[in-house]
Amino acid sequence: MTHTFLGETIDFNLIYKKRKTIGIYIDIYGHIEVRVPKDTKEERVRQLLEDKWAWVLKKTEEMKLRTAGHKEKVYDHGETFLYLGNVYPIQILSDINIKKDYVLFEQDKLYIYVKQHEVERIKQALKRFYFQQCKLLVEARIRAYQSNFKLKPRAIRISDNKSTWGTCDSKQQLTFNWKLAMAPLEVIDYIVVHEMCHMVHLNHDRSFWRLVGKLLPDYEERQNWLAQSSWKMIV
Repeated sequence: MTHTFLGETIDFNLIYKKRKTIGIYIDIYGHIEVRVPKDTKEERVRQLLEDKWAWVLKKTEEMKLRTAGHKEKVYDHGETFLYLGNVYPIQILSDINIKKDYVLFEQDKLYIYVKQHEVERIKQALKRFYFQQCKLLVEARIRAYQSNFKLKPRAIRISDNKSTWGTCDSKQQLTFNWKLAMAPLEVIDYIVVHEMCHMVHLNHDRSFWRLVGKLLPDYEERQNWLAQSSWKMIV
């Protein structure tokens, strides 16, 4: 859909969902999605966009500028990917005798072993590598901070959720986005601590942020890394 206001036109996707409020979401490429309750009238959506017009234009422009120099990944020797906050080149090694494609990080390089040199194989091998590393990293960081909490996570999961870095439900089950393996360790720590604090305070009230700040006084700097660099965390 499109909407024009004050001489500017934007495109947006309107998504009807089972929810109570209207939310405007702008992804890393500047695409706008408006999620609304199922009975919401289109006029209400357009009015909200106009109320938030300056913010919407600012955020979409920021995202577009941030990714202006971004190029599609080429899944071949020398292409680079993030791992623990640093950029490393990949080296593809194909061998028909390999039983299962896999990735090894050695000597500042990501070695990708695949049965055949095919883009989809390389992508999936990388994704599995990040999933595995994320689980190991998150579990290790939870152990490192556990002494600060009386409650313990009942389960730790790694997911492909595209909208969150981590979640904690009412049963103290923690879920983390596999792309966190691309972030610096201090950023992983922030997301881990953030979700562990939700075991104590399930919402984002003042008590929650006080607890986060007590454990990580510089948490805002860690938040900023994600805000500025998340668009680079792709496979």
